[in-house]
Amino acid sequence: MVSGTTAAAGRTKAPKLAERLVGKCPEPVRTYLVLMRLHKPTGVMLYLLPGLWSVSLASDRRPELLTVVWLALAAVLVRGASCAVNDVVDKDIDARVARTASRPVASGKVSVTKALLFFVVQAAVSLLILMRVNGATALVVAASYPLLVAYPYMKRAFPWPSSWLALVINAYVLAGWSAVTGSLDYPLAVFGLYACGFFWTLFHDTVYSHQDKEYDRSIGVTSSALMFGESSKLWLSVFIALSVTGALWAGVEMGTGWAFHVLVLAAGALLSYQVVRVDLDDPASCWDTFVTNRYYGWIILAATVAGQFT
Repeated sequence: MVSGTTAAAGRTKAPKLAERLVGKCPEPVRTYLVLMRLHKPTGVMLYLLPGLWSVSLASDRRPELLTVVWLALAAVLVRGASCAVNDVVDKDIDARVARTASRPVASGKVSVTKALLFFVVQAAVSLLILMRVNGATALVVAASYPLLVAYPYMKRAFPWPSSWLALVINAYVLAGWSAVTGSLDYPLAVFGLYACGFFWTLFHDTVYSHQDKEYDRSIGVTSSALMFGESSKLWLSVFIALSVTGALWAGVEMGTGWAFHVLVLAAGALLSYQVVRVDLDDPASCWDTFVTNRYYGWIILAATVAGQFT
């Protein structure tokens, strides 16, 4: 893992703004906002955006703003819940690493009991919020919770934890579709979007894991960076191709117009450029690439909108 100073060098303006806002909160509140990682909002967007792709395509040009708001609020809480349980499981490891030693559980600012309670509260409130959308949406997210809780253990028992993470966070693709339709009956287009999100997750989590590879190796946990090693850029290129293919498949199934396909290819070109420029041996470069790769998700979202009007 990388020190906080080094990681900060690669951060973009958005996370710095979030850090300033969180930093202005009273200490007791700030501690729990940090536990939720609200000072680093990229993770929320990586979870939310695939759900918004589904909302856009399922809505047929008429997405309900309130549905988007509820999904966004729930995404913040689900991500916060996942961070809380992750920090409990990883507290001993985090305490040994400069970049993570200041996390609330590892540093002792929040006890294990309070962190677990915070996890339960966030997980429950997120489901109550999603119930305001419909029961099917809440059911999909609730079904993902066992995978969410199991994820921190995967780096200890599973050679490719990124693939497990991809399964977890892209459940929001299904949730987004159910939020609009109220149904658990998904067309093939949804599975194309799921594939797009799944391989995008493999891309950004592989880049992210390269920040920590030396510490991971010494501690004895697994990661994509350690699994792929010198072949990582080749695998990143494969993930881009498969993610773009999934999005194009979804567009074909939904009969989207030409703008969808052009924008999806442009999004793929953006990630390809990132593969060329990222230095996987430089933690700051990895962090910067991880943060800025969220633009891929935004471009795919723009494609789902534009493709319905062309």
